[in-house]
Amino acid sequence: MKFWPEKRYGPARTGNLEINNRKITTPNIAYIDTNRFRAPKFADIIITNKFRITEFPTIYFSEKTKKNIKEKNSDFISLVRLDEDYLISKNDNLEKKTIFIISNAKQLFNNPKKFLHLIVLLREKIGYQNIIYLPSTGTPQDLSLFSYLGIDLFDSTPAIVAARNNIIFFENGCYDKYKIEEIPCNCPTCINVDKPPGDLDFKEILNHNYFELIKEIKKIRNAISMGEIRNLVEIRVRSSPHNTAILKNLDQIYYEYLEKRTPITNKGRIIATTKESCLRPEIIRFQRRLIDRYEKPSSAEVLLLLPCSAKKPYSSSKSHKMFRDQILRTENPNVIHEVIITSPIGLVPRELEMVYPASSYDIPVTGHWEFYEREMINNLLSDYLRKNKYKKIISHLPDEIMEFLSPISKNIEKTCKGHPTSQDSLNCLGSTLKVTVKNYKKVSFKTRAFEEMRSTALYQFGEKLTLKLMENSTIKGKYPYRKIFRDNKQIGMITPERGLISLTLPGAKMLIESNTNFVEIFDDFKLIGSIFAPGIKDAAKSIRIGDEVIIRRGNLVIAVGVAQMNGEEMMESTHGEAVKVRHKS
Repeated sequence: MKFWPEKRYGPARTGNLEINNRKITTPNIAYIDTNRFRAPKFADIIITNKFRITEFPTIYFSEKTKKNIKEKNSDFISLVRLDEDYLISKNDNLEKKTIFIISNAKQLFNNPKKFLHLIVLLREKIGYQNIIYLPSTGTPQDLSLFSYLGIDLFDSTPAIVAARNNIIFFENGCYDKYKIEEIPCNCPTCINVDKPPGDLDFKEILNHNYFELIKEIKKIRNAISMGEIRNLVEIRVRSSPHNTAILKNLDQIYYEYLEKRTPITNKGRIIATTKESCLRPEIIRFQRRLIDRYEKPSSAEVLLLLPCSAKKPYSSSKSHKMFRDQILRTENPNVIHEVIITSPIGLVPRELEMVYPASSYDIPVTGHWEFYEREMINNLLSDYLRKNKYKKIISHLPDEIMEFLSPISKNIEKTCKGHPTSQDSLNCLGSTLKVTVKNYKKVSFKTRAFEEMRSTALYQFGEKLTLKLMENSTIKGKYPYRKIFRDNKQIGMITPERGLISLTLPGAKMLIESNTNFVEIFDDFKLIGSIFAPGIKDAAKSIRIGDEVIIRRGNLVIAVGVAQMNGEEMMESTHGEAVKVRHKS
């Protein structure tokens, strides 16, 4: 028996569990298979109380008691009563098992804070290469949240218990059959039933519940693969105050647990329709880097605050093309720095508009700003302006935004007359900018392009690496395709697909002394294509999925690529692609 993760988003992952010489994909449902409750034909894995040959991957328990696991699996499975004493006392042996079955799962789930604390603690203790199995717990509305916590395996016990109590599963809750007016769905069971829901028998309800479980599991696996599992979680928890409490505690207390597992780039979109969206780890990380790492282009003396647009990146939208047109009509456009005000991100400098998550979110546009959004934007803007000084601030924001920017509104000149794209507003913006920029030294395109690249590098790499990368460098190309050159060699570039700097081999060699973005491979590892986990000797713990990484052998840079695991998982893993190589020597 062995397990290895495949795709990841946050603690959630799809993976491969090899058992009985068969592979199954996780997350998954282990279906009970006994004389009383037969597993459905579509089951990928079964749980049985009889030792017998079966075509299914099987977890065997003794007939007398589920507390004693049959010897065939005992080397790989640990049945644990989860509490802090166990995790501390058994710490040295935790990583030796493949599957950890939480015997008191149902009891723990009734206490949201304790449940969350112990699940996070267990996952941190056992690492990335093991499965957490949560038995007897989990309806369809729970499974996405459980998967997002880092749980990989569930069973069909809840479906059996629910059917015994005439309870029918839906993706957003569980309902008594006598309170439902129509047959619930078109699954293979329901579509062949021609009677009221109240007349459904145990077997019919059970088969429907089985289908609901596997349907939700497939949605979860797809959501993980597409980078949209958090969207699904936020949809599902809205129908459960209990699960909402778990998610809120997860975001507020266990940010580090989430952040190190959350990629810095993503092809999926953030659907920001709830307050919980503002607390996503990728958004909090963006905001922290903006305040802690980022610095504005140094020659930018005029801050122009702009509203967001539905289309991303903002510069591709009709409204922002209008704003840009007014800026370019001035005699000194490069002295102006555009910063977009938006929820749930907060602030987005123009040069970071292609960076995830700023490049990939959708929000409902109502014209009404909730208190938490107002507070978040005010706090971010205040912190930003304490670090980044401008001689002039111009706002082209509508009144509904300006009314809550009270801490700095006295120092802002307003140009928006009703709607930002109205002719009056655009005329006011253009005339105000033309007059304003005349008061400052003219900034060349070359200077501003360099400074914007430096600002992006600070956000991405931090100060130490940025100093080494940008020293004596020049920038070529037009936005959004820009390249970094030194000594007539290209050392990096930005493309709209990632919005971040991609290094070349010469660029990576300039950062060889860095201990933040390196992956070191074994001397006897032959580099052909991607780098897989078994070939890694050492890796920086600070690496996140999507990070630009420098691959070295000893003191020699031999390749550069993009991380497919975080640094911790690279060091723990025995399977899987760790780095997708772009250039190699």
